[in-house]
Amino acid sequence: VTGGAGFIGSHVVDAYIRRRAKVYVIDDLSGGKLVNVNPNATFYKLSILSPKFIDRVKRIKPDLVIHTAAQQDVRASVVDPAYDAKVNILGTLNVIEACRLSGVKKIVFTSSGGAIYPVDKKPPYSEKITPKPICPYGIAKYASEHYLHFAYEVHGISYTILRLSNVYGPRQDCSSVGGVMAIFTDRMLKNKPVIINGSGRQTRDYVFVGDVVRAITFSANRSFVGVVNIGTGKEVSVNQVFRTLKKATDSDMPERHGPGKAGEVARSSLDARLAYRKIGWKSNMSFEEGIKKTIAWFKKHPTHAKGK
Repeated sequence: VTGGAGFIGSHVVDAYIRRRAKVYVIDDLSGGKLVNVNPNATFYKLSILSPKFIDRVKRIKPDLVIHTAAQQDVRASVVDPAYDAKVNILGTLNVIEACRLSGVKKIVFTSSGGAIYPVDKKPPYSEKITPKPICPYGIAKYASEHYLHFAYEVHGISYTILRLSNVYGPRQDCSSVGGVMAIFTDRMLKNKPVIINGSGRQTRDYVFVGDVVRAITFSANRSFVGVVNIGTGKEVSVNQVFRTLKKATDSDMPERHGPGKAGEVARSSLDARLAYRKIGWKSNMSFEEGIKKTIAWFKKHPTHAKGK
């Protein structure tokens, strides 16, 4: 699992350890945290860009590679598109080359459902809509999808691409690069002010991390080659997130609004019916129950944002 010390990757590792699989984690800890890594996994602190990466994978000789490592900050990709491309495109090419040289049977790749689809289309977005990303992060993810198809056609490496909506849940980063759910939860539990960008009417499709892990493990066990959306199909506004969290945390935090973020997508949600047909997946976790689980975890781990 590349990025196996990160938010999504570490939950994937846990799922495979529970199945008594032999799991190897490769992560440079630039975004992940060592505390997230399951002690029963074999951990290597290594970048997917490192010259040592391919040799390490060749030694491991894995059957399956789950590629979650990424530069994941959309705003950072706008500021420095070259760095984003280096990690998210060249890094993915390095992963593909390592898989080719190691005889890997399949790659499962976490792509983006929120940053890829055109903003002039009405959600929920289906896979039939041609992607038209407008941020470097989305462009890099879409380019990586094409490289995976190349690897399948030319080298015979099977793949499944999961275009994820807005993932939330335990272990999500509550720093500025994290999701709104984690940031709001952390701040409310610490009685710190919460600022909603703009009107707060902008919507996202929030999918629980446990459901995403199921999608990844389902993909690994299916012969399906291609792209599927992973989301709930439901739009939830930032204002709804704030009010639901406020009630669930018994917070008396007032609702405050700041300036909107330039270029922010107004609406987003994913049609995931193809995922059910191709890999047998659909979202199981309700928004309210997912929030309860997220809050419970943050209460137990108040210093999560600090430690590596």
